[in-house]
Amino acid sequence: KRRIWRKRNRENAKGAPFASVGYPTDDISLYCGSLKCGDVGHMATAAPSCLTEEGSAKVTIQIAKPVLQPRRLYLISKRVFDLAFSFLGLLILALPMTMIALIIVLDSPGAPIFRQERLGLHGKPFMIYKFRSMRLNAEENGPQWADEQDPRCTRFGQFVGGGGRDELPQLWNILRGDMSFVGPRPERAYFYRKFEEYIPGFSNRLMVTPGLTGHAQVNGGYSLKPEEKIVYDMEYIEKRSVRMDLKCIIKTICVVLCGDGAR
Repeated sequence: KRRIWRKRNRENAKGAPFASVGYPTDDISLYCGSLKCGDVGHMATAAPSCLTEEGSAKVTIQIAKPVLQPRRLYLISKRVFDLAFSFLGLLILALPMTMIALIIVLDSPGAPIFRQERLGLHGKPFMIYKFRSMRLNAEENGPQWADEQDPRCTRFGQFVGGGGRDELPQLWNILRGDMSFVGPRPERAYFYRKFEEYIPGFSNRLMVTPGLTGHAQVNGGYSLKPEEKIVYDMEYIEKRSVRMDLKCIIKTICVVLCGDGAR
């Protein structure tokens, strides 16, 4: 396999957009170094020049396992923050959430709360809770990756989904410890298997507790492809700190005000 080094592609990578990478079967691989995100970004952005050289070659992105620093004080403070603010959020938003649930019931048939199994820390399955924004049998043809303007959304679901309002019931997941306020977004086992086919190491996201919002969500969200999101997730895992979490939360408020939600 051809190894593409940062030094060789420094000029091509500088200022270039992230690569849009297809399913693999060829001999080109991107090795994402030791995953300081600067290196990861350079590796990802080097792909277009390689595709130019090789024509229509398919690309496999190999994600190295990030190094988790021992940050006991950070983890304790993070959990205390999650407990305090998820409990406070549930108290303050109890009435608005009840009103949203009632409108969903009136707008379309089905339960107002949508439950789905996701993978959490170390791959442990848990049930995630969301306000239902799609019609019943939305996945009758199998699991589908949600789109920014998804035709499966109900009339009120388009409003609820905008700004991430459908994610509010996940405050209960945070209180339970299934999730945190900040971390890689939890995903289904089906999509982990699918993405691992052309992004080996995608499951490294499971090294930390998933979040209500994350570094990827405030840097693109719906517009990012899985191979682009993983770059931000790996950066967060290696560099996570109280400062980075607060930065993500502040940016999330701006994202919500602009009408873009977490996914």
